[in-house]
Amino acid sequence: MTLRWEISEGRTEYPDAYARMRAEVDAIRDRGADELVWLVEHPPLYTSGTSAKPEELTDPNRFPTFAAGRGGQWTYHGPGQRTAYVMLDLTVPHGRVPARDVRCFVNGLEEWMIRALDRFGVRGERREGRIGIWVADPKTGGESKIGAIGVRVSRWVTWHGIALNVDPNLDHFGGIVPCGIREHGVTSLVGLGIPATMHDADVALRAAWDEVFGGEATLCSVE
Repeated sequence: MTLRWEISEGRTEYPDAYARMRAEVDAIRDRGADELVWLVEHPPLYTSGTSAKPEELTDPNRFPTFAAGRGGQWTYHGPGQRTAYVMLDLTVPHGRVPARDVRCFVNGLEEWMIRALDRFGVRGERREGRIGIWVADPKTGGESKIGAIGVRVSRWVTWHGIALNVDPNLDHFGGIVPCGIREHGVTSLVGLGIPATMHDADVALRAAWDEVFGGEATLCSVE
């Protein structure tokens, strides 16, 4: 099965992206179509996952909202954020991710972002009990989230994926409790003082992908 790698220019409306993901998932599952990693940038909006709490949408009139049906809680999408939708057939292995192992697939998405960030000299880390990728934030002296993860698996085909903050307006995260976590902030590559562009992020993500989901990488181990 061949993997397609696609980057959309401009802004992709979220409902259009959602409809295309559903169509791609059906094609992969029912007709053996090629898998897809699709990189997009959205206009500003808030999306809710299956665990989202209404009270954690703190400014409901700021931007449109969309019930995405993925795992997780509230997430912001907008300009300056690279969203990567990953549509893979998990009935077969992908590099370090064994077949039919959703936990290792999520772990692989985390590792993908960690390795992409490493190319900018940024140490991304996992945190127990907190989904996503976290970094030391010199502006706050604490930790901030730089990458979000939210996935859905339909009869072993994955969709949704990751969102990496390159240079979004960080104030826009103030209309939600991002991923239900109040005690930590949100940052970006530019917020960390790294003058990265979306193209730079795309190059890093493409290079890191093969290290995790291709070749002879070390198999995943999740406690």
